[in-house]
Amino acid sequence: MGYFKNAAKGVSWMGLLRASTRAIAFLRIAILARLLTPDQFGIYGVGSLILAFLEVITETGVNIVLIQSRKKLVHYLDTAWVVSIFRGMLISFLMILVSYPVSLFFGSPASLNVILFLSLVPFLRGFINPMIVSFQKELDFKKEFLLRFSVFSFDATLAILFAFLTKSVLSLAIGLIGSALLEVFLSFYFLKPTPRFKFEKEKIRYIISRGKWLTFAGVFNYLFEQGDDWVVGRIMGTQSLGIYQVAYKVSSLPVYEVGQVFNKVTFPVYNLIKDDKERLKKAFYKVTLTISALVVPFGLILFFFTDPLVRIVLGEKWLSAIPVIKVLSIFGIVRSIASSAHSLYLGVDKQEYSTIVTLVGILGLGLTIVPLVIKFGIVGAGFSALFGTLVSLPLVFYYLAKVFKEK
Repeated sequence: MGYFKNAAKGVSWMGLLRASTRAIAFLRIAILARLLTPDQFGIYGVGSLILAFLEVITETGVNIVLIQSRKKLVHYLDTAWVVSIFRGMLISFLMILVSYPVSLFFGSPASLNVILFLSLVPFLRGFINPMIVSFQKELDFKKEFLLRFSVFSFDATLAILFAFLTKSVLSLAIGLIGSALLEVFLSFYFLKPTPRFKFEKEKIRYIISRGKWLTFAGVFNYLFEQGDDWVVGRIMGTQSLGIYQVAYKVSSLPVYEVGQVFNKVTFPVYNLIKDDKERLKKAFYKVTLTISALVVPFGLILFFFTDPLVRIVLGEKWLSAIPVIKVLSIFGIVRSIASSAHSLYLGVDKQEYSTIVTLVGILGLGLTIVPLVIKFGIVGAGFSALFGTLVSLPLVFYYLAKVFKEK
């Protein structure tokens, strides 16, 4: 019972974190949308796409492995830090290497400097103390709230301040760089013990081997979440990309994150009760019903009140985002409910299920995205994302049944 009591507290703290960060994000977008143009958001979007892609393809899954391990965090602390540092350096190097070809691919010379600025972010993040994962492993979500809220608020404040002063797209990158620096500082100042630079080959091999399915899952998840952005940016240009990404942030993302609050908290709980199938099943059903009760009304409000939302939050120059926001709000509802299964898969050490489900979603997206974007523009991209989620649902249900039947 103690696990669920802690989980309930975790949901409260993570709910507060998501609600407060979403409120800040809405305020941030509302201000920046009036200071910057859709094209500038698209230029930054190119940089964020390549940063996210390189982070995903180099993902070691170290945090998930640390949570799943029955051993104390300190056992893998030094090794996890070394892995993170080298990964951060690799991502930074690759970003510098591909910055020019990527800017050519999107026909956006202005994105070159954004990519170069953003290359500092993974380098800095690599030095974060891995003990930061202890908050989630030990279900101490109050401390996670304080840390994440501080970092997110600092990012938003810096970005808005520099946008006021410069009206430059680089203000978005500066916010991210500043928040990465702050997170490194806080992770060492408040979390003990601190790691040492110690190379242990066997432990590195263990972490990487355990995380391989998470790497594949991350790549597939990226392709599903960001593949539409690449197509929109390539076919329609950075202005349409900016409109599409902002539409996603004010529609699908807030709805999806309601579910993510529960998923982040319940994953370690599922891991603790994974051997009691009846208890596991009841817990999963309760969580999924709760998520549904929250996201369905929220998504429908976004769907029916899109016009005033856009006018109030973004302003008149973003009215072309209204049709795609309607589609993405429905996408957010379906995706949020379906994603509750993924935290269960991780909790019972079945990362491969998430990978395969996401792969099916990618196939659905991949088969429809180009023709729908060509015919319907950014609204077509929204329909393609929705189709990709719907087509993967039968497999989600199949694997759920399999998890609950396995001895």
